[in-house]
This record gives sequence, C-alpha cells and structure tokens, in this order.
Amino acid sequence: LVDQVSSSNKYIQELMASKTSSDSLNMALTNDLTKSLSGAELQDVDVKVLKSVVYISLADNMLYQRGSYNISDEAGDALAKIAKIINDYKSYDVLVEGNTDTLFVSEPNIRDNWDLSALRASSVVQALQNSYGVDPQRLTAAGRGQYNPVASNDTPEGRALNRRTEIIITPNLNQFMDLIGKGQPSNPANTQ
Repeated sequence: LVDQVSSSNKYIQELMASKTSSDSLNMALTNDLTKSLSGAELQDVDVKVLKSVVYISLADNMLYQRGSYNISDEAGDALAKIAKIINDYKSYDVLVEGNTDTLFVSEPNIRDNWDLSALRASSVVQALQNSYGVDPQRLTAAGRGQYNPVASNDTPEGRALNRRTEIIITPNLNQFMDLIGKGQPSNPANTQ
C-alpha cells in the first residue's frame, strides 16, 4: 500500500510539474508575441492565457472586408509575427476559430454566417501554412458562426467584438495523453 501511495504521489508530482512547465511556456509565448506586435497591431489583436491555453483574438476589420473571407494585405504583418511565434513553439497545436455576429451575410458561395466563419478560419490556416510555413499537421480550422458571442449583438460595438478570428495555441494533446497513460495501472485484484 505504501508503494502504491508513493507511486501515485510521484505520478501526481509529474503531472503538476508538466502543468507548471506548460504554464511557463504559455506565458513566455504570450510575452514573445505581445513584444513582437506594434502598438497599432495590438489594437486589433488581443493575446491572453485562459485555462492553460493561449488565445489570440484578431478583429475581423483587420483581417477581412465585411462579408468576405479573403485576408487583407494589411493583416500580413501581424500574421507573419504570429506565425513566427507558432513556428518557435513547435510542440504546440494550433486551432483557428472563425466567429461572426448575427447579421445575415448575403454573398455568392456563402450560405450563412456559419459557412462564413469556417471559410475565414480556413483562410487563416491556409495563410499560416502557405505563406508562413507553419506545419499543416499542427493546424485545425473551425467555424463557430454566431454561436460563441463575447458581447451582445444588439449594438454595432458588440457585433464588432463578435466578428473575430481566434488562434488558439494548445499544448500537444498526444503528449498530454502519453503522460496520463504513464499513470499507475489499476490492480484488478483490489477492485470489488
């Protein structure tokens, strides 16, 4: 029993050390990115760490024209800086989420806001891969449509906040699952 408790304590300490290491890397990544962005870029880019994940929220007016999923030329510098940080932290995966407001978009080849959000996320993923050399195996594109608001859609200011693309940088889940898998297997003789 003492050996099992000791083994469990060691395992818990390994998990806590891994989380502390991950938190430190997240803070370093956030600081590196914030330092690399200009004052003007920081007005359209919000960087924060929530629940051990780095969120980079990009305002849609920096990335696209209204109702479009084509990335503007002005967004290139900010995306290049974000891609450099992503490439510097190779053990992290990247999820790009498109978000919209509730106003209907009527454009050819775009069925609805959910479609627009997915196309916007895909455009950013393709830019990160094709223009900035981010490994596509680390990238995932997702559309959230108007279903993940951060503000009320009743005002122009709220709608502007909801129209955003988030780049979410996460520790590689396979590495985390490997660490969990190293846990002490249960002893079938002790289960009743």
